[in-house]
Order: sequence, then C-alpha cells, then structure tokens
Amino acid sequence: MVRGTSNKMRLRLNIVIFLMAVAAMAVLIGRLFYIQIYEGEKWQGRAISQQMRAMQISAERGVIYDTNMKTLAASATVWDVIVSPAQLKGPEELELIADYLSELLEVDREKIIERGQRTYSYYEVIKSKVEKDIADEINAFILKHRLNSVNLVENTRRYYPYGSLASTVLGFTGSDNNGAYGLEAYYNKTLSGLPGVRTSAKNAKGADMDFLYEQRFEPQPGNSIVLTIDEAVQHIVEKHLEAAVVEHNVEARACAIVMDVNTGAILAMATKPDFDPNEPRVIADPHVAEQLAQLKLEVDENEYLKALGEAQFAQWRNKAISDPYEPGSVFKILTSAMALDLEVTKPTGNYFYCPGFHVVAGRRKACWKAAGHGSIDFTQAVKFSCNPAFMMLGERIGAENFYTYFDRFGLLSTTGIELPGEADSIFYSMDLLGKKSGEELASSAFGQTFKVTPIQLITAVSAAVNGGNLMEPYIVKQVIDANGNVVETTQPSVRRQVISAESSKTLAEILHKVVSDPDGSGRYAYVPGYRVGGKTGTSEKIDQSVDGVVKERISSFLGIAPSDDPQYAVLVMLDEPHLQNIYGSIIAAPVVGNIFKEILPYLGVEPHYTEKELQNLDVSTPQVTGGLVSDAQRQATAKGLKIRVVGEGDTVVRQVPASGQPIPRGSTIILYTQETEQSTTVTVPNVVGMSGAAANAAIVNAGLNIKVGGIDIDSVGSVAYSQTPYAGTVVEAGTVVTVLFTSTTPEAD
Repeated sequence: MVRGTSNKMRLRLNIVIFLMAVAAMAVLIGRLFYIQIYEGEKWQGRAISQQMRAMQISAERGVIYDTNMKTLAASATVWDVIVSPAQLKGPEELELIADYLSELLEVDREKIIERGQRTYSYYEVIKSKVEKDIADEINAFILKHRLNSVNLVENTRRYYPYGSLASTVLGFTGSDNNGAYGLEAYYNKTLSGLPGVRTSAKNAKGADMDFLYEQRFEPQPGNSIVLTIDEAVQHIVEKHLEAAVVEHNVEARACAIVMDVNTGAILAMATKPDFDPNEPRVIADPHVAEQLAQLKLEVDENEYLKALGEAQFAQWRNKAISDPYEPGSVFKILTSAMALDLEVTKPTGNYFYCPGFHVVAGRRKACWKAAGHGSIDFTQAVKFSCNPAFMMLGERIGAENFYTYFDRFGLLSTTGIELPGEADSIFYSMDLLGKKSGEELASSAFGQTFKVTPIQLITAVSAAVNGGNLMEPYIVKQVIDANGNVVETTQPSVRRQVISAESSKTLAEILHKVVSDPDGSGRYAYVPGYRVGGKTGTSEKIDQSVDGVVKERISSFLGIAPSDDPQYAVLVMLDEPHLQNIYGSIIAAPVVGNIFKEILPYLGVEPHYTEKELQNLDVSTPQVTGGLVSDAQRQATAKGLKIRVVGEGDTVVRQVPASGQPIPRGSTIILYTQETEQSTTVTVPNVVGMSGAAANAAIVNAGLNIKVGGIDIDSVGSVAYSQTPYAGTVVEAGTVVTVLFTSTTPEAD
C-alpha cells in the first residue's frame, strides 16, 4: 500500500517536472522567437555596432577661383590623430603614447592621459588637421610599436594662397570645414560636397580585422565657384587702399569696389584693415592687437575674451556691403541724374546763385566755400560741388520725384549680391521727405542725413552712367563640378531702365569735367591718357555728433572711366581719416586716380595722350650698360633725360636706375664706367611736411630723382605727406624717390 502510494507520487512529480520543463521550454522558445523575429533588427543593429566601426571621411571642399582661374581658396588633405582607449593594452602603452604625441603635437600630456582613460571609447581626437610630415612620423611610430590604439583619419584643411587678399569677401571655414563667413558661408552647400564613410570589422578584443572586412564609400567632392574678381585688380586696389589707411590715419577702416558698369560684375572689393583667412582669429591690425594685449593685463578673462571676440568680428566684417554711411557729395551724381532726366536743368545756362549758403525753413545751410560761388551753371555746380545749387535743384525735382528715383536706383532695397550680411539703406519715408519745411529734401539732395551702403551707391551710379540701366551686381560668374564641367553661369541682369540714355551720356560728360578741368573738384583723380570722370564726397557723421558738433567725417571719391564710354567704376571710402586736410577731393580722389592708372592698361583700355601729356609722361630708362658713354648720352637726350658719369672710362658697366625702369622726364641717370667699381650711395632726406618746391630741391640736391604723386607740386598749399623710400634709407645715387602731396588749402568736398 505504501509502495503504491510512493509510485503514484513519483509519477505525479515527474509529470509536474515534465510540464514545468515543457512550460519553461515554451517560454524560452517564445522569448527566442520574439527576440529573433520581432526584435531581430534591433539586436542585429547592436551586434553590428559592436563588431563594426564606421569613420566619416571628409569630402574635399570645392575651390574658389578668380575670374582667370587663379586659386583663391582650396583644400589640402590633412589627418586627425585619434586614440582608441578601448584598444589600449594597458597603462604602459598609454604612457608611451602620451609621451610621444604630447611632444610631437605640442598637446598637453595630461589631456592625452585623461582621454586615454575613457576605456569605453574607441574615438578620442587628440589633434585635428595635422600635415603630412607629422602624419608620416606618427605612422612610423604606430608600426614600430605595433599599436592598434592610435589611428589617423583623413580630413581636409582650407588654405588661402594669397593670404589676406579679398579676405572679407572670401571669408573662411570653421574647424568643421563648414563656411563661417563670406563666400565660404554663402556658398557652403555648393562647396561642401558629401562626406564618405570607412567601415571595418572588429574582433573580440576590439582590434580591426583583415582588410577583407573593410568597406569604403568615397566622399563626393564639392563644386567649385569662379568669381568675377580679378586677382591682379584686387591686388592693385588693396595696395593703394592700404597705403591710404596708413597715410591718412583712417580710424574706422576703409573700403573700395571696382565694378563693370555695363554688367554689374565686381572686379575687386576690399576692406582695410582686414585679416588672414588662414588664421582668421589672429588680430591682424597691429594697433588693435596692442590694445588687446594691454587690456588683457588690466581686466578679468571674461571681459578680455569679450573684447577679443568683438575685435575678431570687426575685422571679418565686409564694410563694402555691411556698413551704411552718409555718401555726401558723391550722391550729387544721382541728384544730377534725376534733374537731367526730368529736364529741370541743363548743362549750361539756367544759372544758380550761391552766396555761400542757402536758406531752408528759415535756416542757413552753408556751402563748403564760405565766400560762395556766385552765379554758376549746372556743370559748374557739379564741378565745384556747390551745396546751395543742389539744394535748389532738390526743390525743382520735388520730394515725390526724388523718392521715386531713389527707389528706382535700387536704394530702398538690398542689391542681392551673393554675400552674407548685406545691409539695407536708411532713408526717409515719403511723408517725412515731403515735409513742408523742405529740410529733409534739401539735405538729401547733397547726400546728407541718410545712409546707403557702398555696394548700393556704386550700383546706382553705374546705372546713371552706363546708359541708364540698373544692373544686378554679382561676384560669382560660374559654378563648376570636380571635372571642370560648368554647372551654372551667371548672366548680367538688367533690373530696369532708370534714366534715359541721353541723360546718362550728358551726365558722364559733366563728370569728366569734374576731373579734367583744372578747377574741377576731382582734378586729383586725373590720369594722363585716360578720360576719367567722377565726384568727390566729404560727409559728416551726424549721428555721432557731440553737443551738436560733428567731429568725424568720411572722405570718398567715385570715379568712372573712360567717361566718353563708361566701362568701369571705382569707389573709395575712407571712414574717419585724421589729417590736416580730410576732404575727399584731396585724399580719396588721388587713390582712385592711382587705381585707374594701373588697372585701365591691364584691362585693355588704350590710352590716348594729348601733346602736353606726352611731354610730361614718365619714360623708360634706356639700356646703356655695356655701351659707350657717348652713345648713352645720345639715347638719354632723345628721351629727355640727363646723365652723370662716375669714373674716367668710356664704357658703361652699370647704370642707376636700371634699364626699363620708369623715370620722370628731366631726371638723371647715373653711369658707372670700367674704372669705377664702387657705387655712390646717398641718404634719402626727409621731405614730409615740405612744400612742393622745397621737397623737389631737397631730393635733387641729394643726387636723387623725384616722382610726384597726389596733387601737383605747383598747386597752392601743396605739402608732402608721404615718401618712398622712407627718410634715412641709404640708396644708390640716381634712385627715384616717390613723394605724395596733398593740399593745406580748403578744397571742395
């Protein structure tokens, strides 16, 4: 009985155990089914993530070319140095790596140790974008010590072959290779391309397996852009603009634009001081850098970093498109265009009377010439930049017409140029401009109490002289792919006809007189052989007045050439110059003249000299070395030059200046003969501050030749403000010293 009961209990127990086992197996099978079928993708992904490693390969950024396919910005292959803590064999290996990389890469050793202790990580960046020579050394180190824990990953670095050239236009890229400023930012999507990926399998220890398990998806390079900017023209503009900033002690930077008036293409755009896009965070202006260095000693770190950031943003800013300013008398070009198109004035006759002021709303508004211009016609009003005449002209035009033309010239909206940060103008509403007092209209007529950007102004003036067509300015002419195929081309675009072709032609002729006539306010922009026209401007920074007194001004000049068939416009704006005479006619007009003097021949504009101009032109020094002194005398005389012989020989062994160098007529060539081997040296005298006659005498008496720039040395009140070579420089006798002159007498604005 007991035995039977025991067997039954054992049977029941076995059944229970069996059922429990079946249930457990069912649960297990169900769970496996759920994991494999319903969560299969999830766990497969996790397995792959543990077994595979993916590294992004940066795409090569597109190139930025100038209009002649010179490289302005490009990318080079560099490498990121990566440490994989999860693959370290132990603390000794980490110590070895830290010792080596800290010294080679100039990275803090403790930083490497700290990152190497993150044993969960496979990807710790020690240093980004190292050059090939450094990468080669690291590769050798990896092979020597058979390291799996150090890797090099391909990356790209942006570089700018011409340094600071056009830096405020080009901008720069950030550490992630994305555009941060300028064209790099505006065209970032076009230039960036698509990154690639390298995937590799890992073994149980986390080490990369055989290359058979590696897959590589190549990056797609970005497209390139071809600019309308010409590197040679840009270089010329920056050279003269930078000299003007230094010579005239320009406090708030300066800018310049060169535009093709018939297409709207930008040939050059510059702001000075600027920066080097290869090192964009380094303060390039030595004065600002010095101020920051001093500030660092005086304030806490947060305040210093704030000041540093502001200085960086300031040097990156493209003044030509981002800073509206009061254009002053340069705007009289557009007021003139309105008046001619409305036929409320004619070039001659129809006199204005200027007693030195004009009364508006019971208040006197002064002319720059206190004694007044008397009775003058419209052409003279433009030539002399007479404010009262233009206030009267504003009355004739009327507020409604003035506002309409202002809008039609594109000055109530941005130009749409392909650059980030373009600002808009600041102008009156129609109601304010049309106030009964007429004050707003009067001041607007001569370019004060409102603001436009340099790019807006030069675009509008180009329309005024090119036949009346408002063009859309552009700076990118083509987009091309990695194979050189053209993806996109910019075609010149006419927005609208603003004034008639006849009015435009008349205006260009008047602007020519401003420069070509001896009494024109823009005469210091004159270039022998070329018909240059233009208009001066000296505007007050009214919004910065202190107790009603305006201390700071902007000097500018906008020139066109050739004035009988306008092709190019050049605008130079100097913001807050500090010199004895800061009129645009004195300090800005010569800068534009010097730019035209160099770019017009380069751009293929043929000179046409008058007889008088030919007599005063510089000549090329003849090649007389190796010949007889007597032959040298004949060649020099034929070119209007003199000679001075050093030595007793008959044969010339050396000459100063060298052959082919430009030299003013009447200058002296120093000839050294066989019997004399030692050249004569002299010290350049200091002529800055001297009158024209005194400076000329000092240079010639020192045995040197003088070349005059700026205004004519025979002009009343001429004074030297710059010389090259500098005073105290030891040079060979006969060297040409270039001296720039300005005027101490009041000039038109």
